[in-house]
Amino acid sequence: MFMRSRRNSIFNGCFDLDIGTKWLLLIPLVLCLCCSQKEITNRVSVFRYNESKGIATLDPAYARYQALVWPVSQLYNGLLELSDSLAIVPSLARRWNVSKDGTAYTFQLRTDVFFHDDSAFTAGKGRKLTAYDVEYSLCRLTDPSVASPGSWTWNEVYQNKTGTNRGIKVLNDSTLVIYLKRPFPPFAGILATPYCYIVPREAVEKYGRDFRSHPVGTGPFRLKAWYEGEKLILVRNEKYFEKDASGRALPYLDAVAISFIPDKQSEFLEFLKGNLDFISGVNAAFKDELITRSGRLNPKYAGKIVLETGPYLNTEYIGFLTDTTLPQVKNSAVRYKLVRQALNYGFDRVKMIRYLRNGMGTPALHGFVPVGLPSFTDTLKGYFYDPEKARELLKKAGFPEGKGLPPITILTTGDYVDLIEFIQHETAALGIQIRIEVANGPVFRESVSNARAASFRGSWVADYPDAENYLALFYSRNFSPAGPNYFHFRNAEFDRLYEQAAVTNDEAARFALYRKMDRIIIDEAPVIPLFYDRVVRFVHSGISGMDSNPMNVLVLKKVAKYQ
Repeated sequence: MFMRSRRNSIFNGCFDLDIGTKWLLLIPLVLCLCCSQKEITNRVSVFRYNESKGIATLDPAYARYQALVWPVSQLYNGLLELSDSLAIVPSLARRWNVSKDGTAYTFQLRTDVFFHDDSAFTAGKGRKLTAYDVEYSLCRLTDPSVASPGSWTWNEVYQNKTGTNRGIKVLNDSTLVIYLKRPFPPFAGILATPYCYIVPREAVEKYGRDFRSHPVGTGPFRLKAWYEGEKLILVRNEKYFEKDASGRALPYLDAVAISFIPDKQSEFLEFLKGNLDFISGVNAAFKDELITRSGRLNPKYAGKIVLETGPYLNTEYIGFLTDTTLPQVKNSAVRYKLVRQALNYGFDRVKMIRYLRNGMGTPALHGFVPVGLPSFTDTLKGYFYDPEKARELLKKAGFPEGKGLPPITILTTGDYVDLIEFIQHETAALGIQIRIEVANGPVFRESVSNARAASFRGSWVADYPDAENYLALFYSRNFSPAGPNYFHFRNAEFDRLYEQAAVTNDEAARFALYRKMDRIIIDEAPVIPLFYDRVVRFVHSGISGMDSNPMNVLVLKKVAKYQ
């Protein structure tokens, strides 16, 4: 094992691969020090990015957050995947069809897919994927001992009263059928989510809980090394099944190196020095340096950096626990609906986006469902800046000018402190005291998932391009930690509409139901929608294939690096 100082020098570029991706990590240090960066770049194509929030697991059953989805998406595949235009297309499945009544999905699998080489298999060689792997992986999502946060994605799959039949029937090694309880139009999109990526039973059983750090999939890259909190190294899967339009094997890159620098300013400096190939999002640490007030790339970086931007199916919000039986809610001001509504009216979203995001985003003046989804309509009116309305609501709640109102603590990560400070400043004029609690990524996620924070800043990135995925956050059967209802919101009328929409095949009728549900969310205010996001990527010139997509999935299998 290398000492830390040596490990860092190697990960910064002084390592090499032969044709079989054998890493020369054991070469004498003197040889490494003699390597010039230019020589190494010519031999090895390594794509480097940073994950400031850290990575807790590489098991797709827990791929709830973008920080996890990005590396997991390099290691695994699902039956289906989304194209950049959000079309659902085959991946491990060669083709599929749906029965006339919409309740049976039949899949024909590819026969040229192999799992990564691993000691879990005979002779350490990855074996061929079969339909039994699909059955195992998807049934694993509902195993209570796994406790996957993606178990909710399986709510519409048939199972008998004993739960022994989980709605999947394997017909042969390359064919299987999934049976639903009832028609559910978004189901194909669900199968494209990372939760539904396919894993081999042998590896899961061999490593047990340590499967999180010993991932074995079918994806374009495989794990080489993970020094937790320091570096994660993925290398090219030489047996990957996909090819590009000209017949060239994917992926193009030799390796992917992920660092875990928690400080955004330090991350930005590493990017400027060329030690990172891209950075994502708009952050206070660098937004004014890279983006003009009009939302364009700073001219000083023309020819050096490329700004990639486009629609992003992501709603940024502040969430509230609404279950008044929870002790952290009983003594919190957010237990009052009128107070939550007052907060929604109490700050200027338009100004917030203009000055804190340099115009990169759309103020959330409508519902929770974001711009970019087919069911979105700007005729659905949400909250806007109206301080007088906010004061009126506070008075009606029994807190005139905020008198007697307990302070409201909002949990957030460091990336979003500026947004919460903006709201804190604006609502202070109403007599509302907001306290900001900052946590690192893992602590934040654990607190929100386990309903320990009465108020929190959150993001919901679509798992699949249907408004049902956003509205599922408020369905009472989806309480966290098993599901995505972090608010523990319960509303009988909402549930009735949600269940009706789930079996409505007519698109126009389903969209009308979605809007009624969104109206309930606006009125009950379990969230404060802040803005509908945009994909923002800063990429060094010399990198190709880094096109943005509305899901903001990091697709590296077609990325090439020229230097």
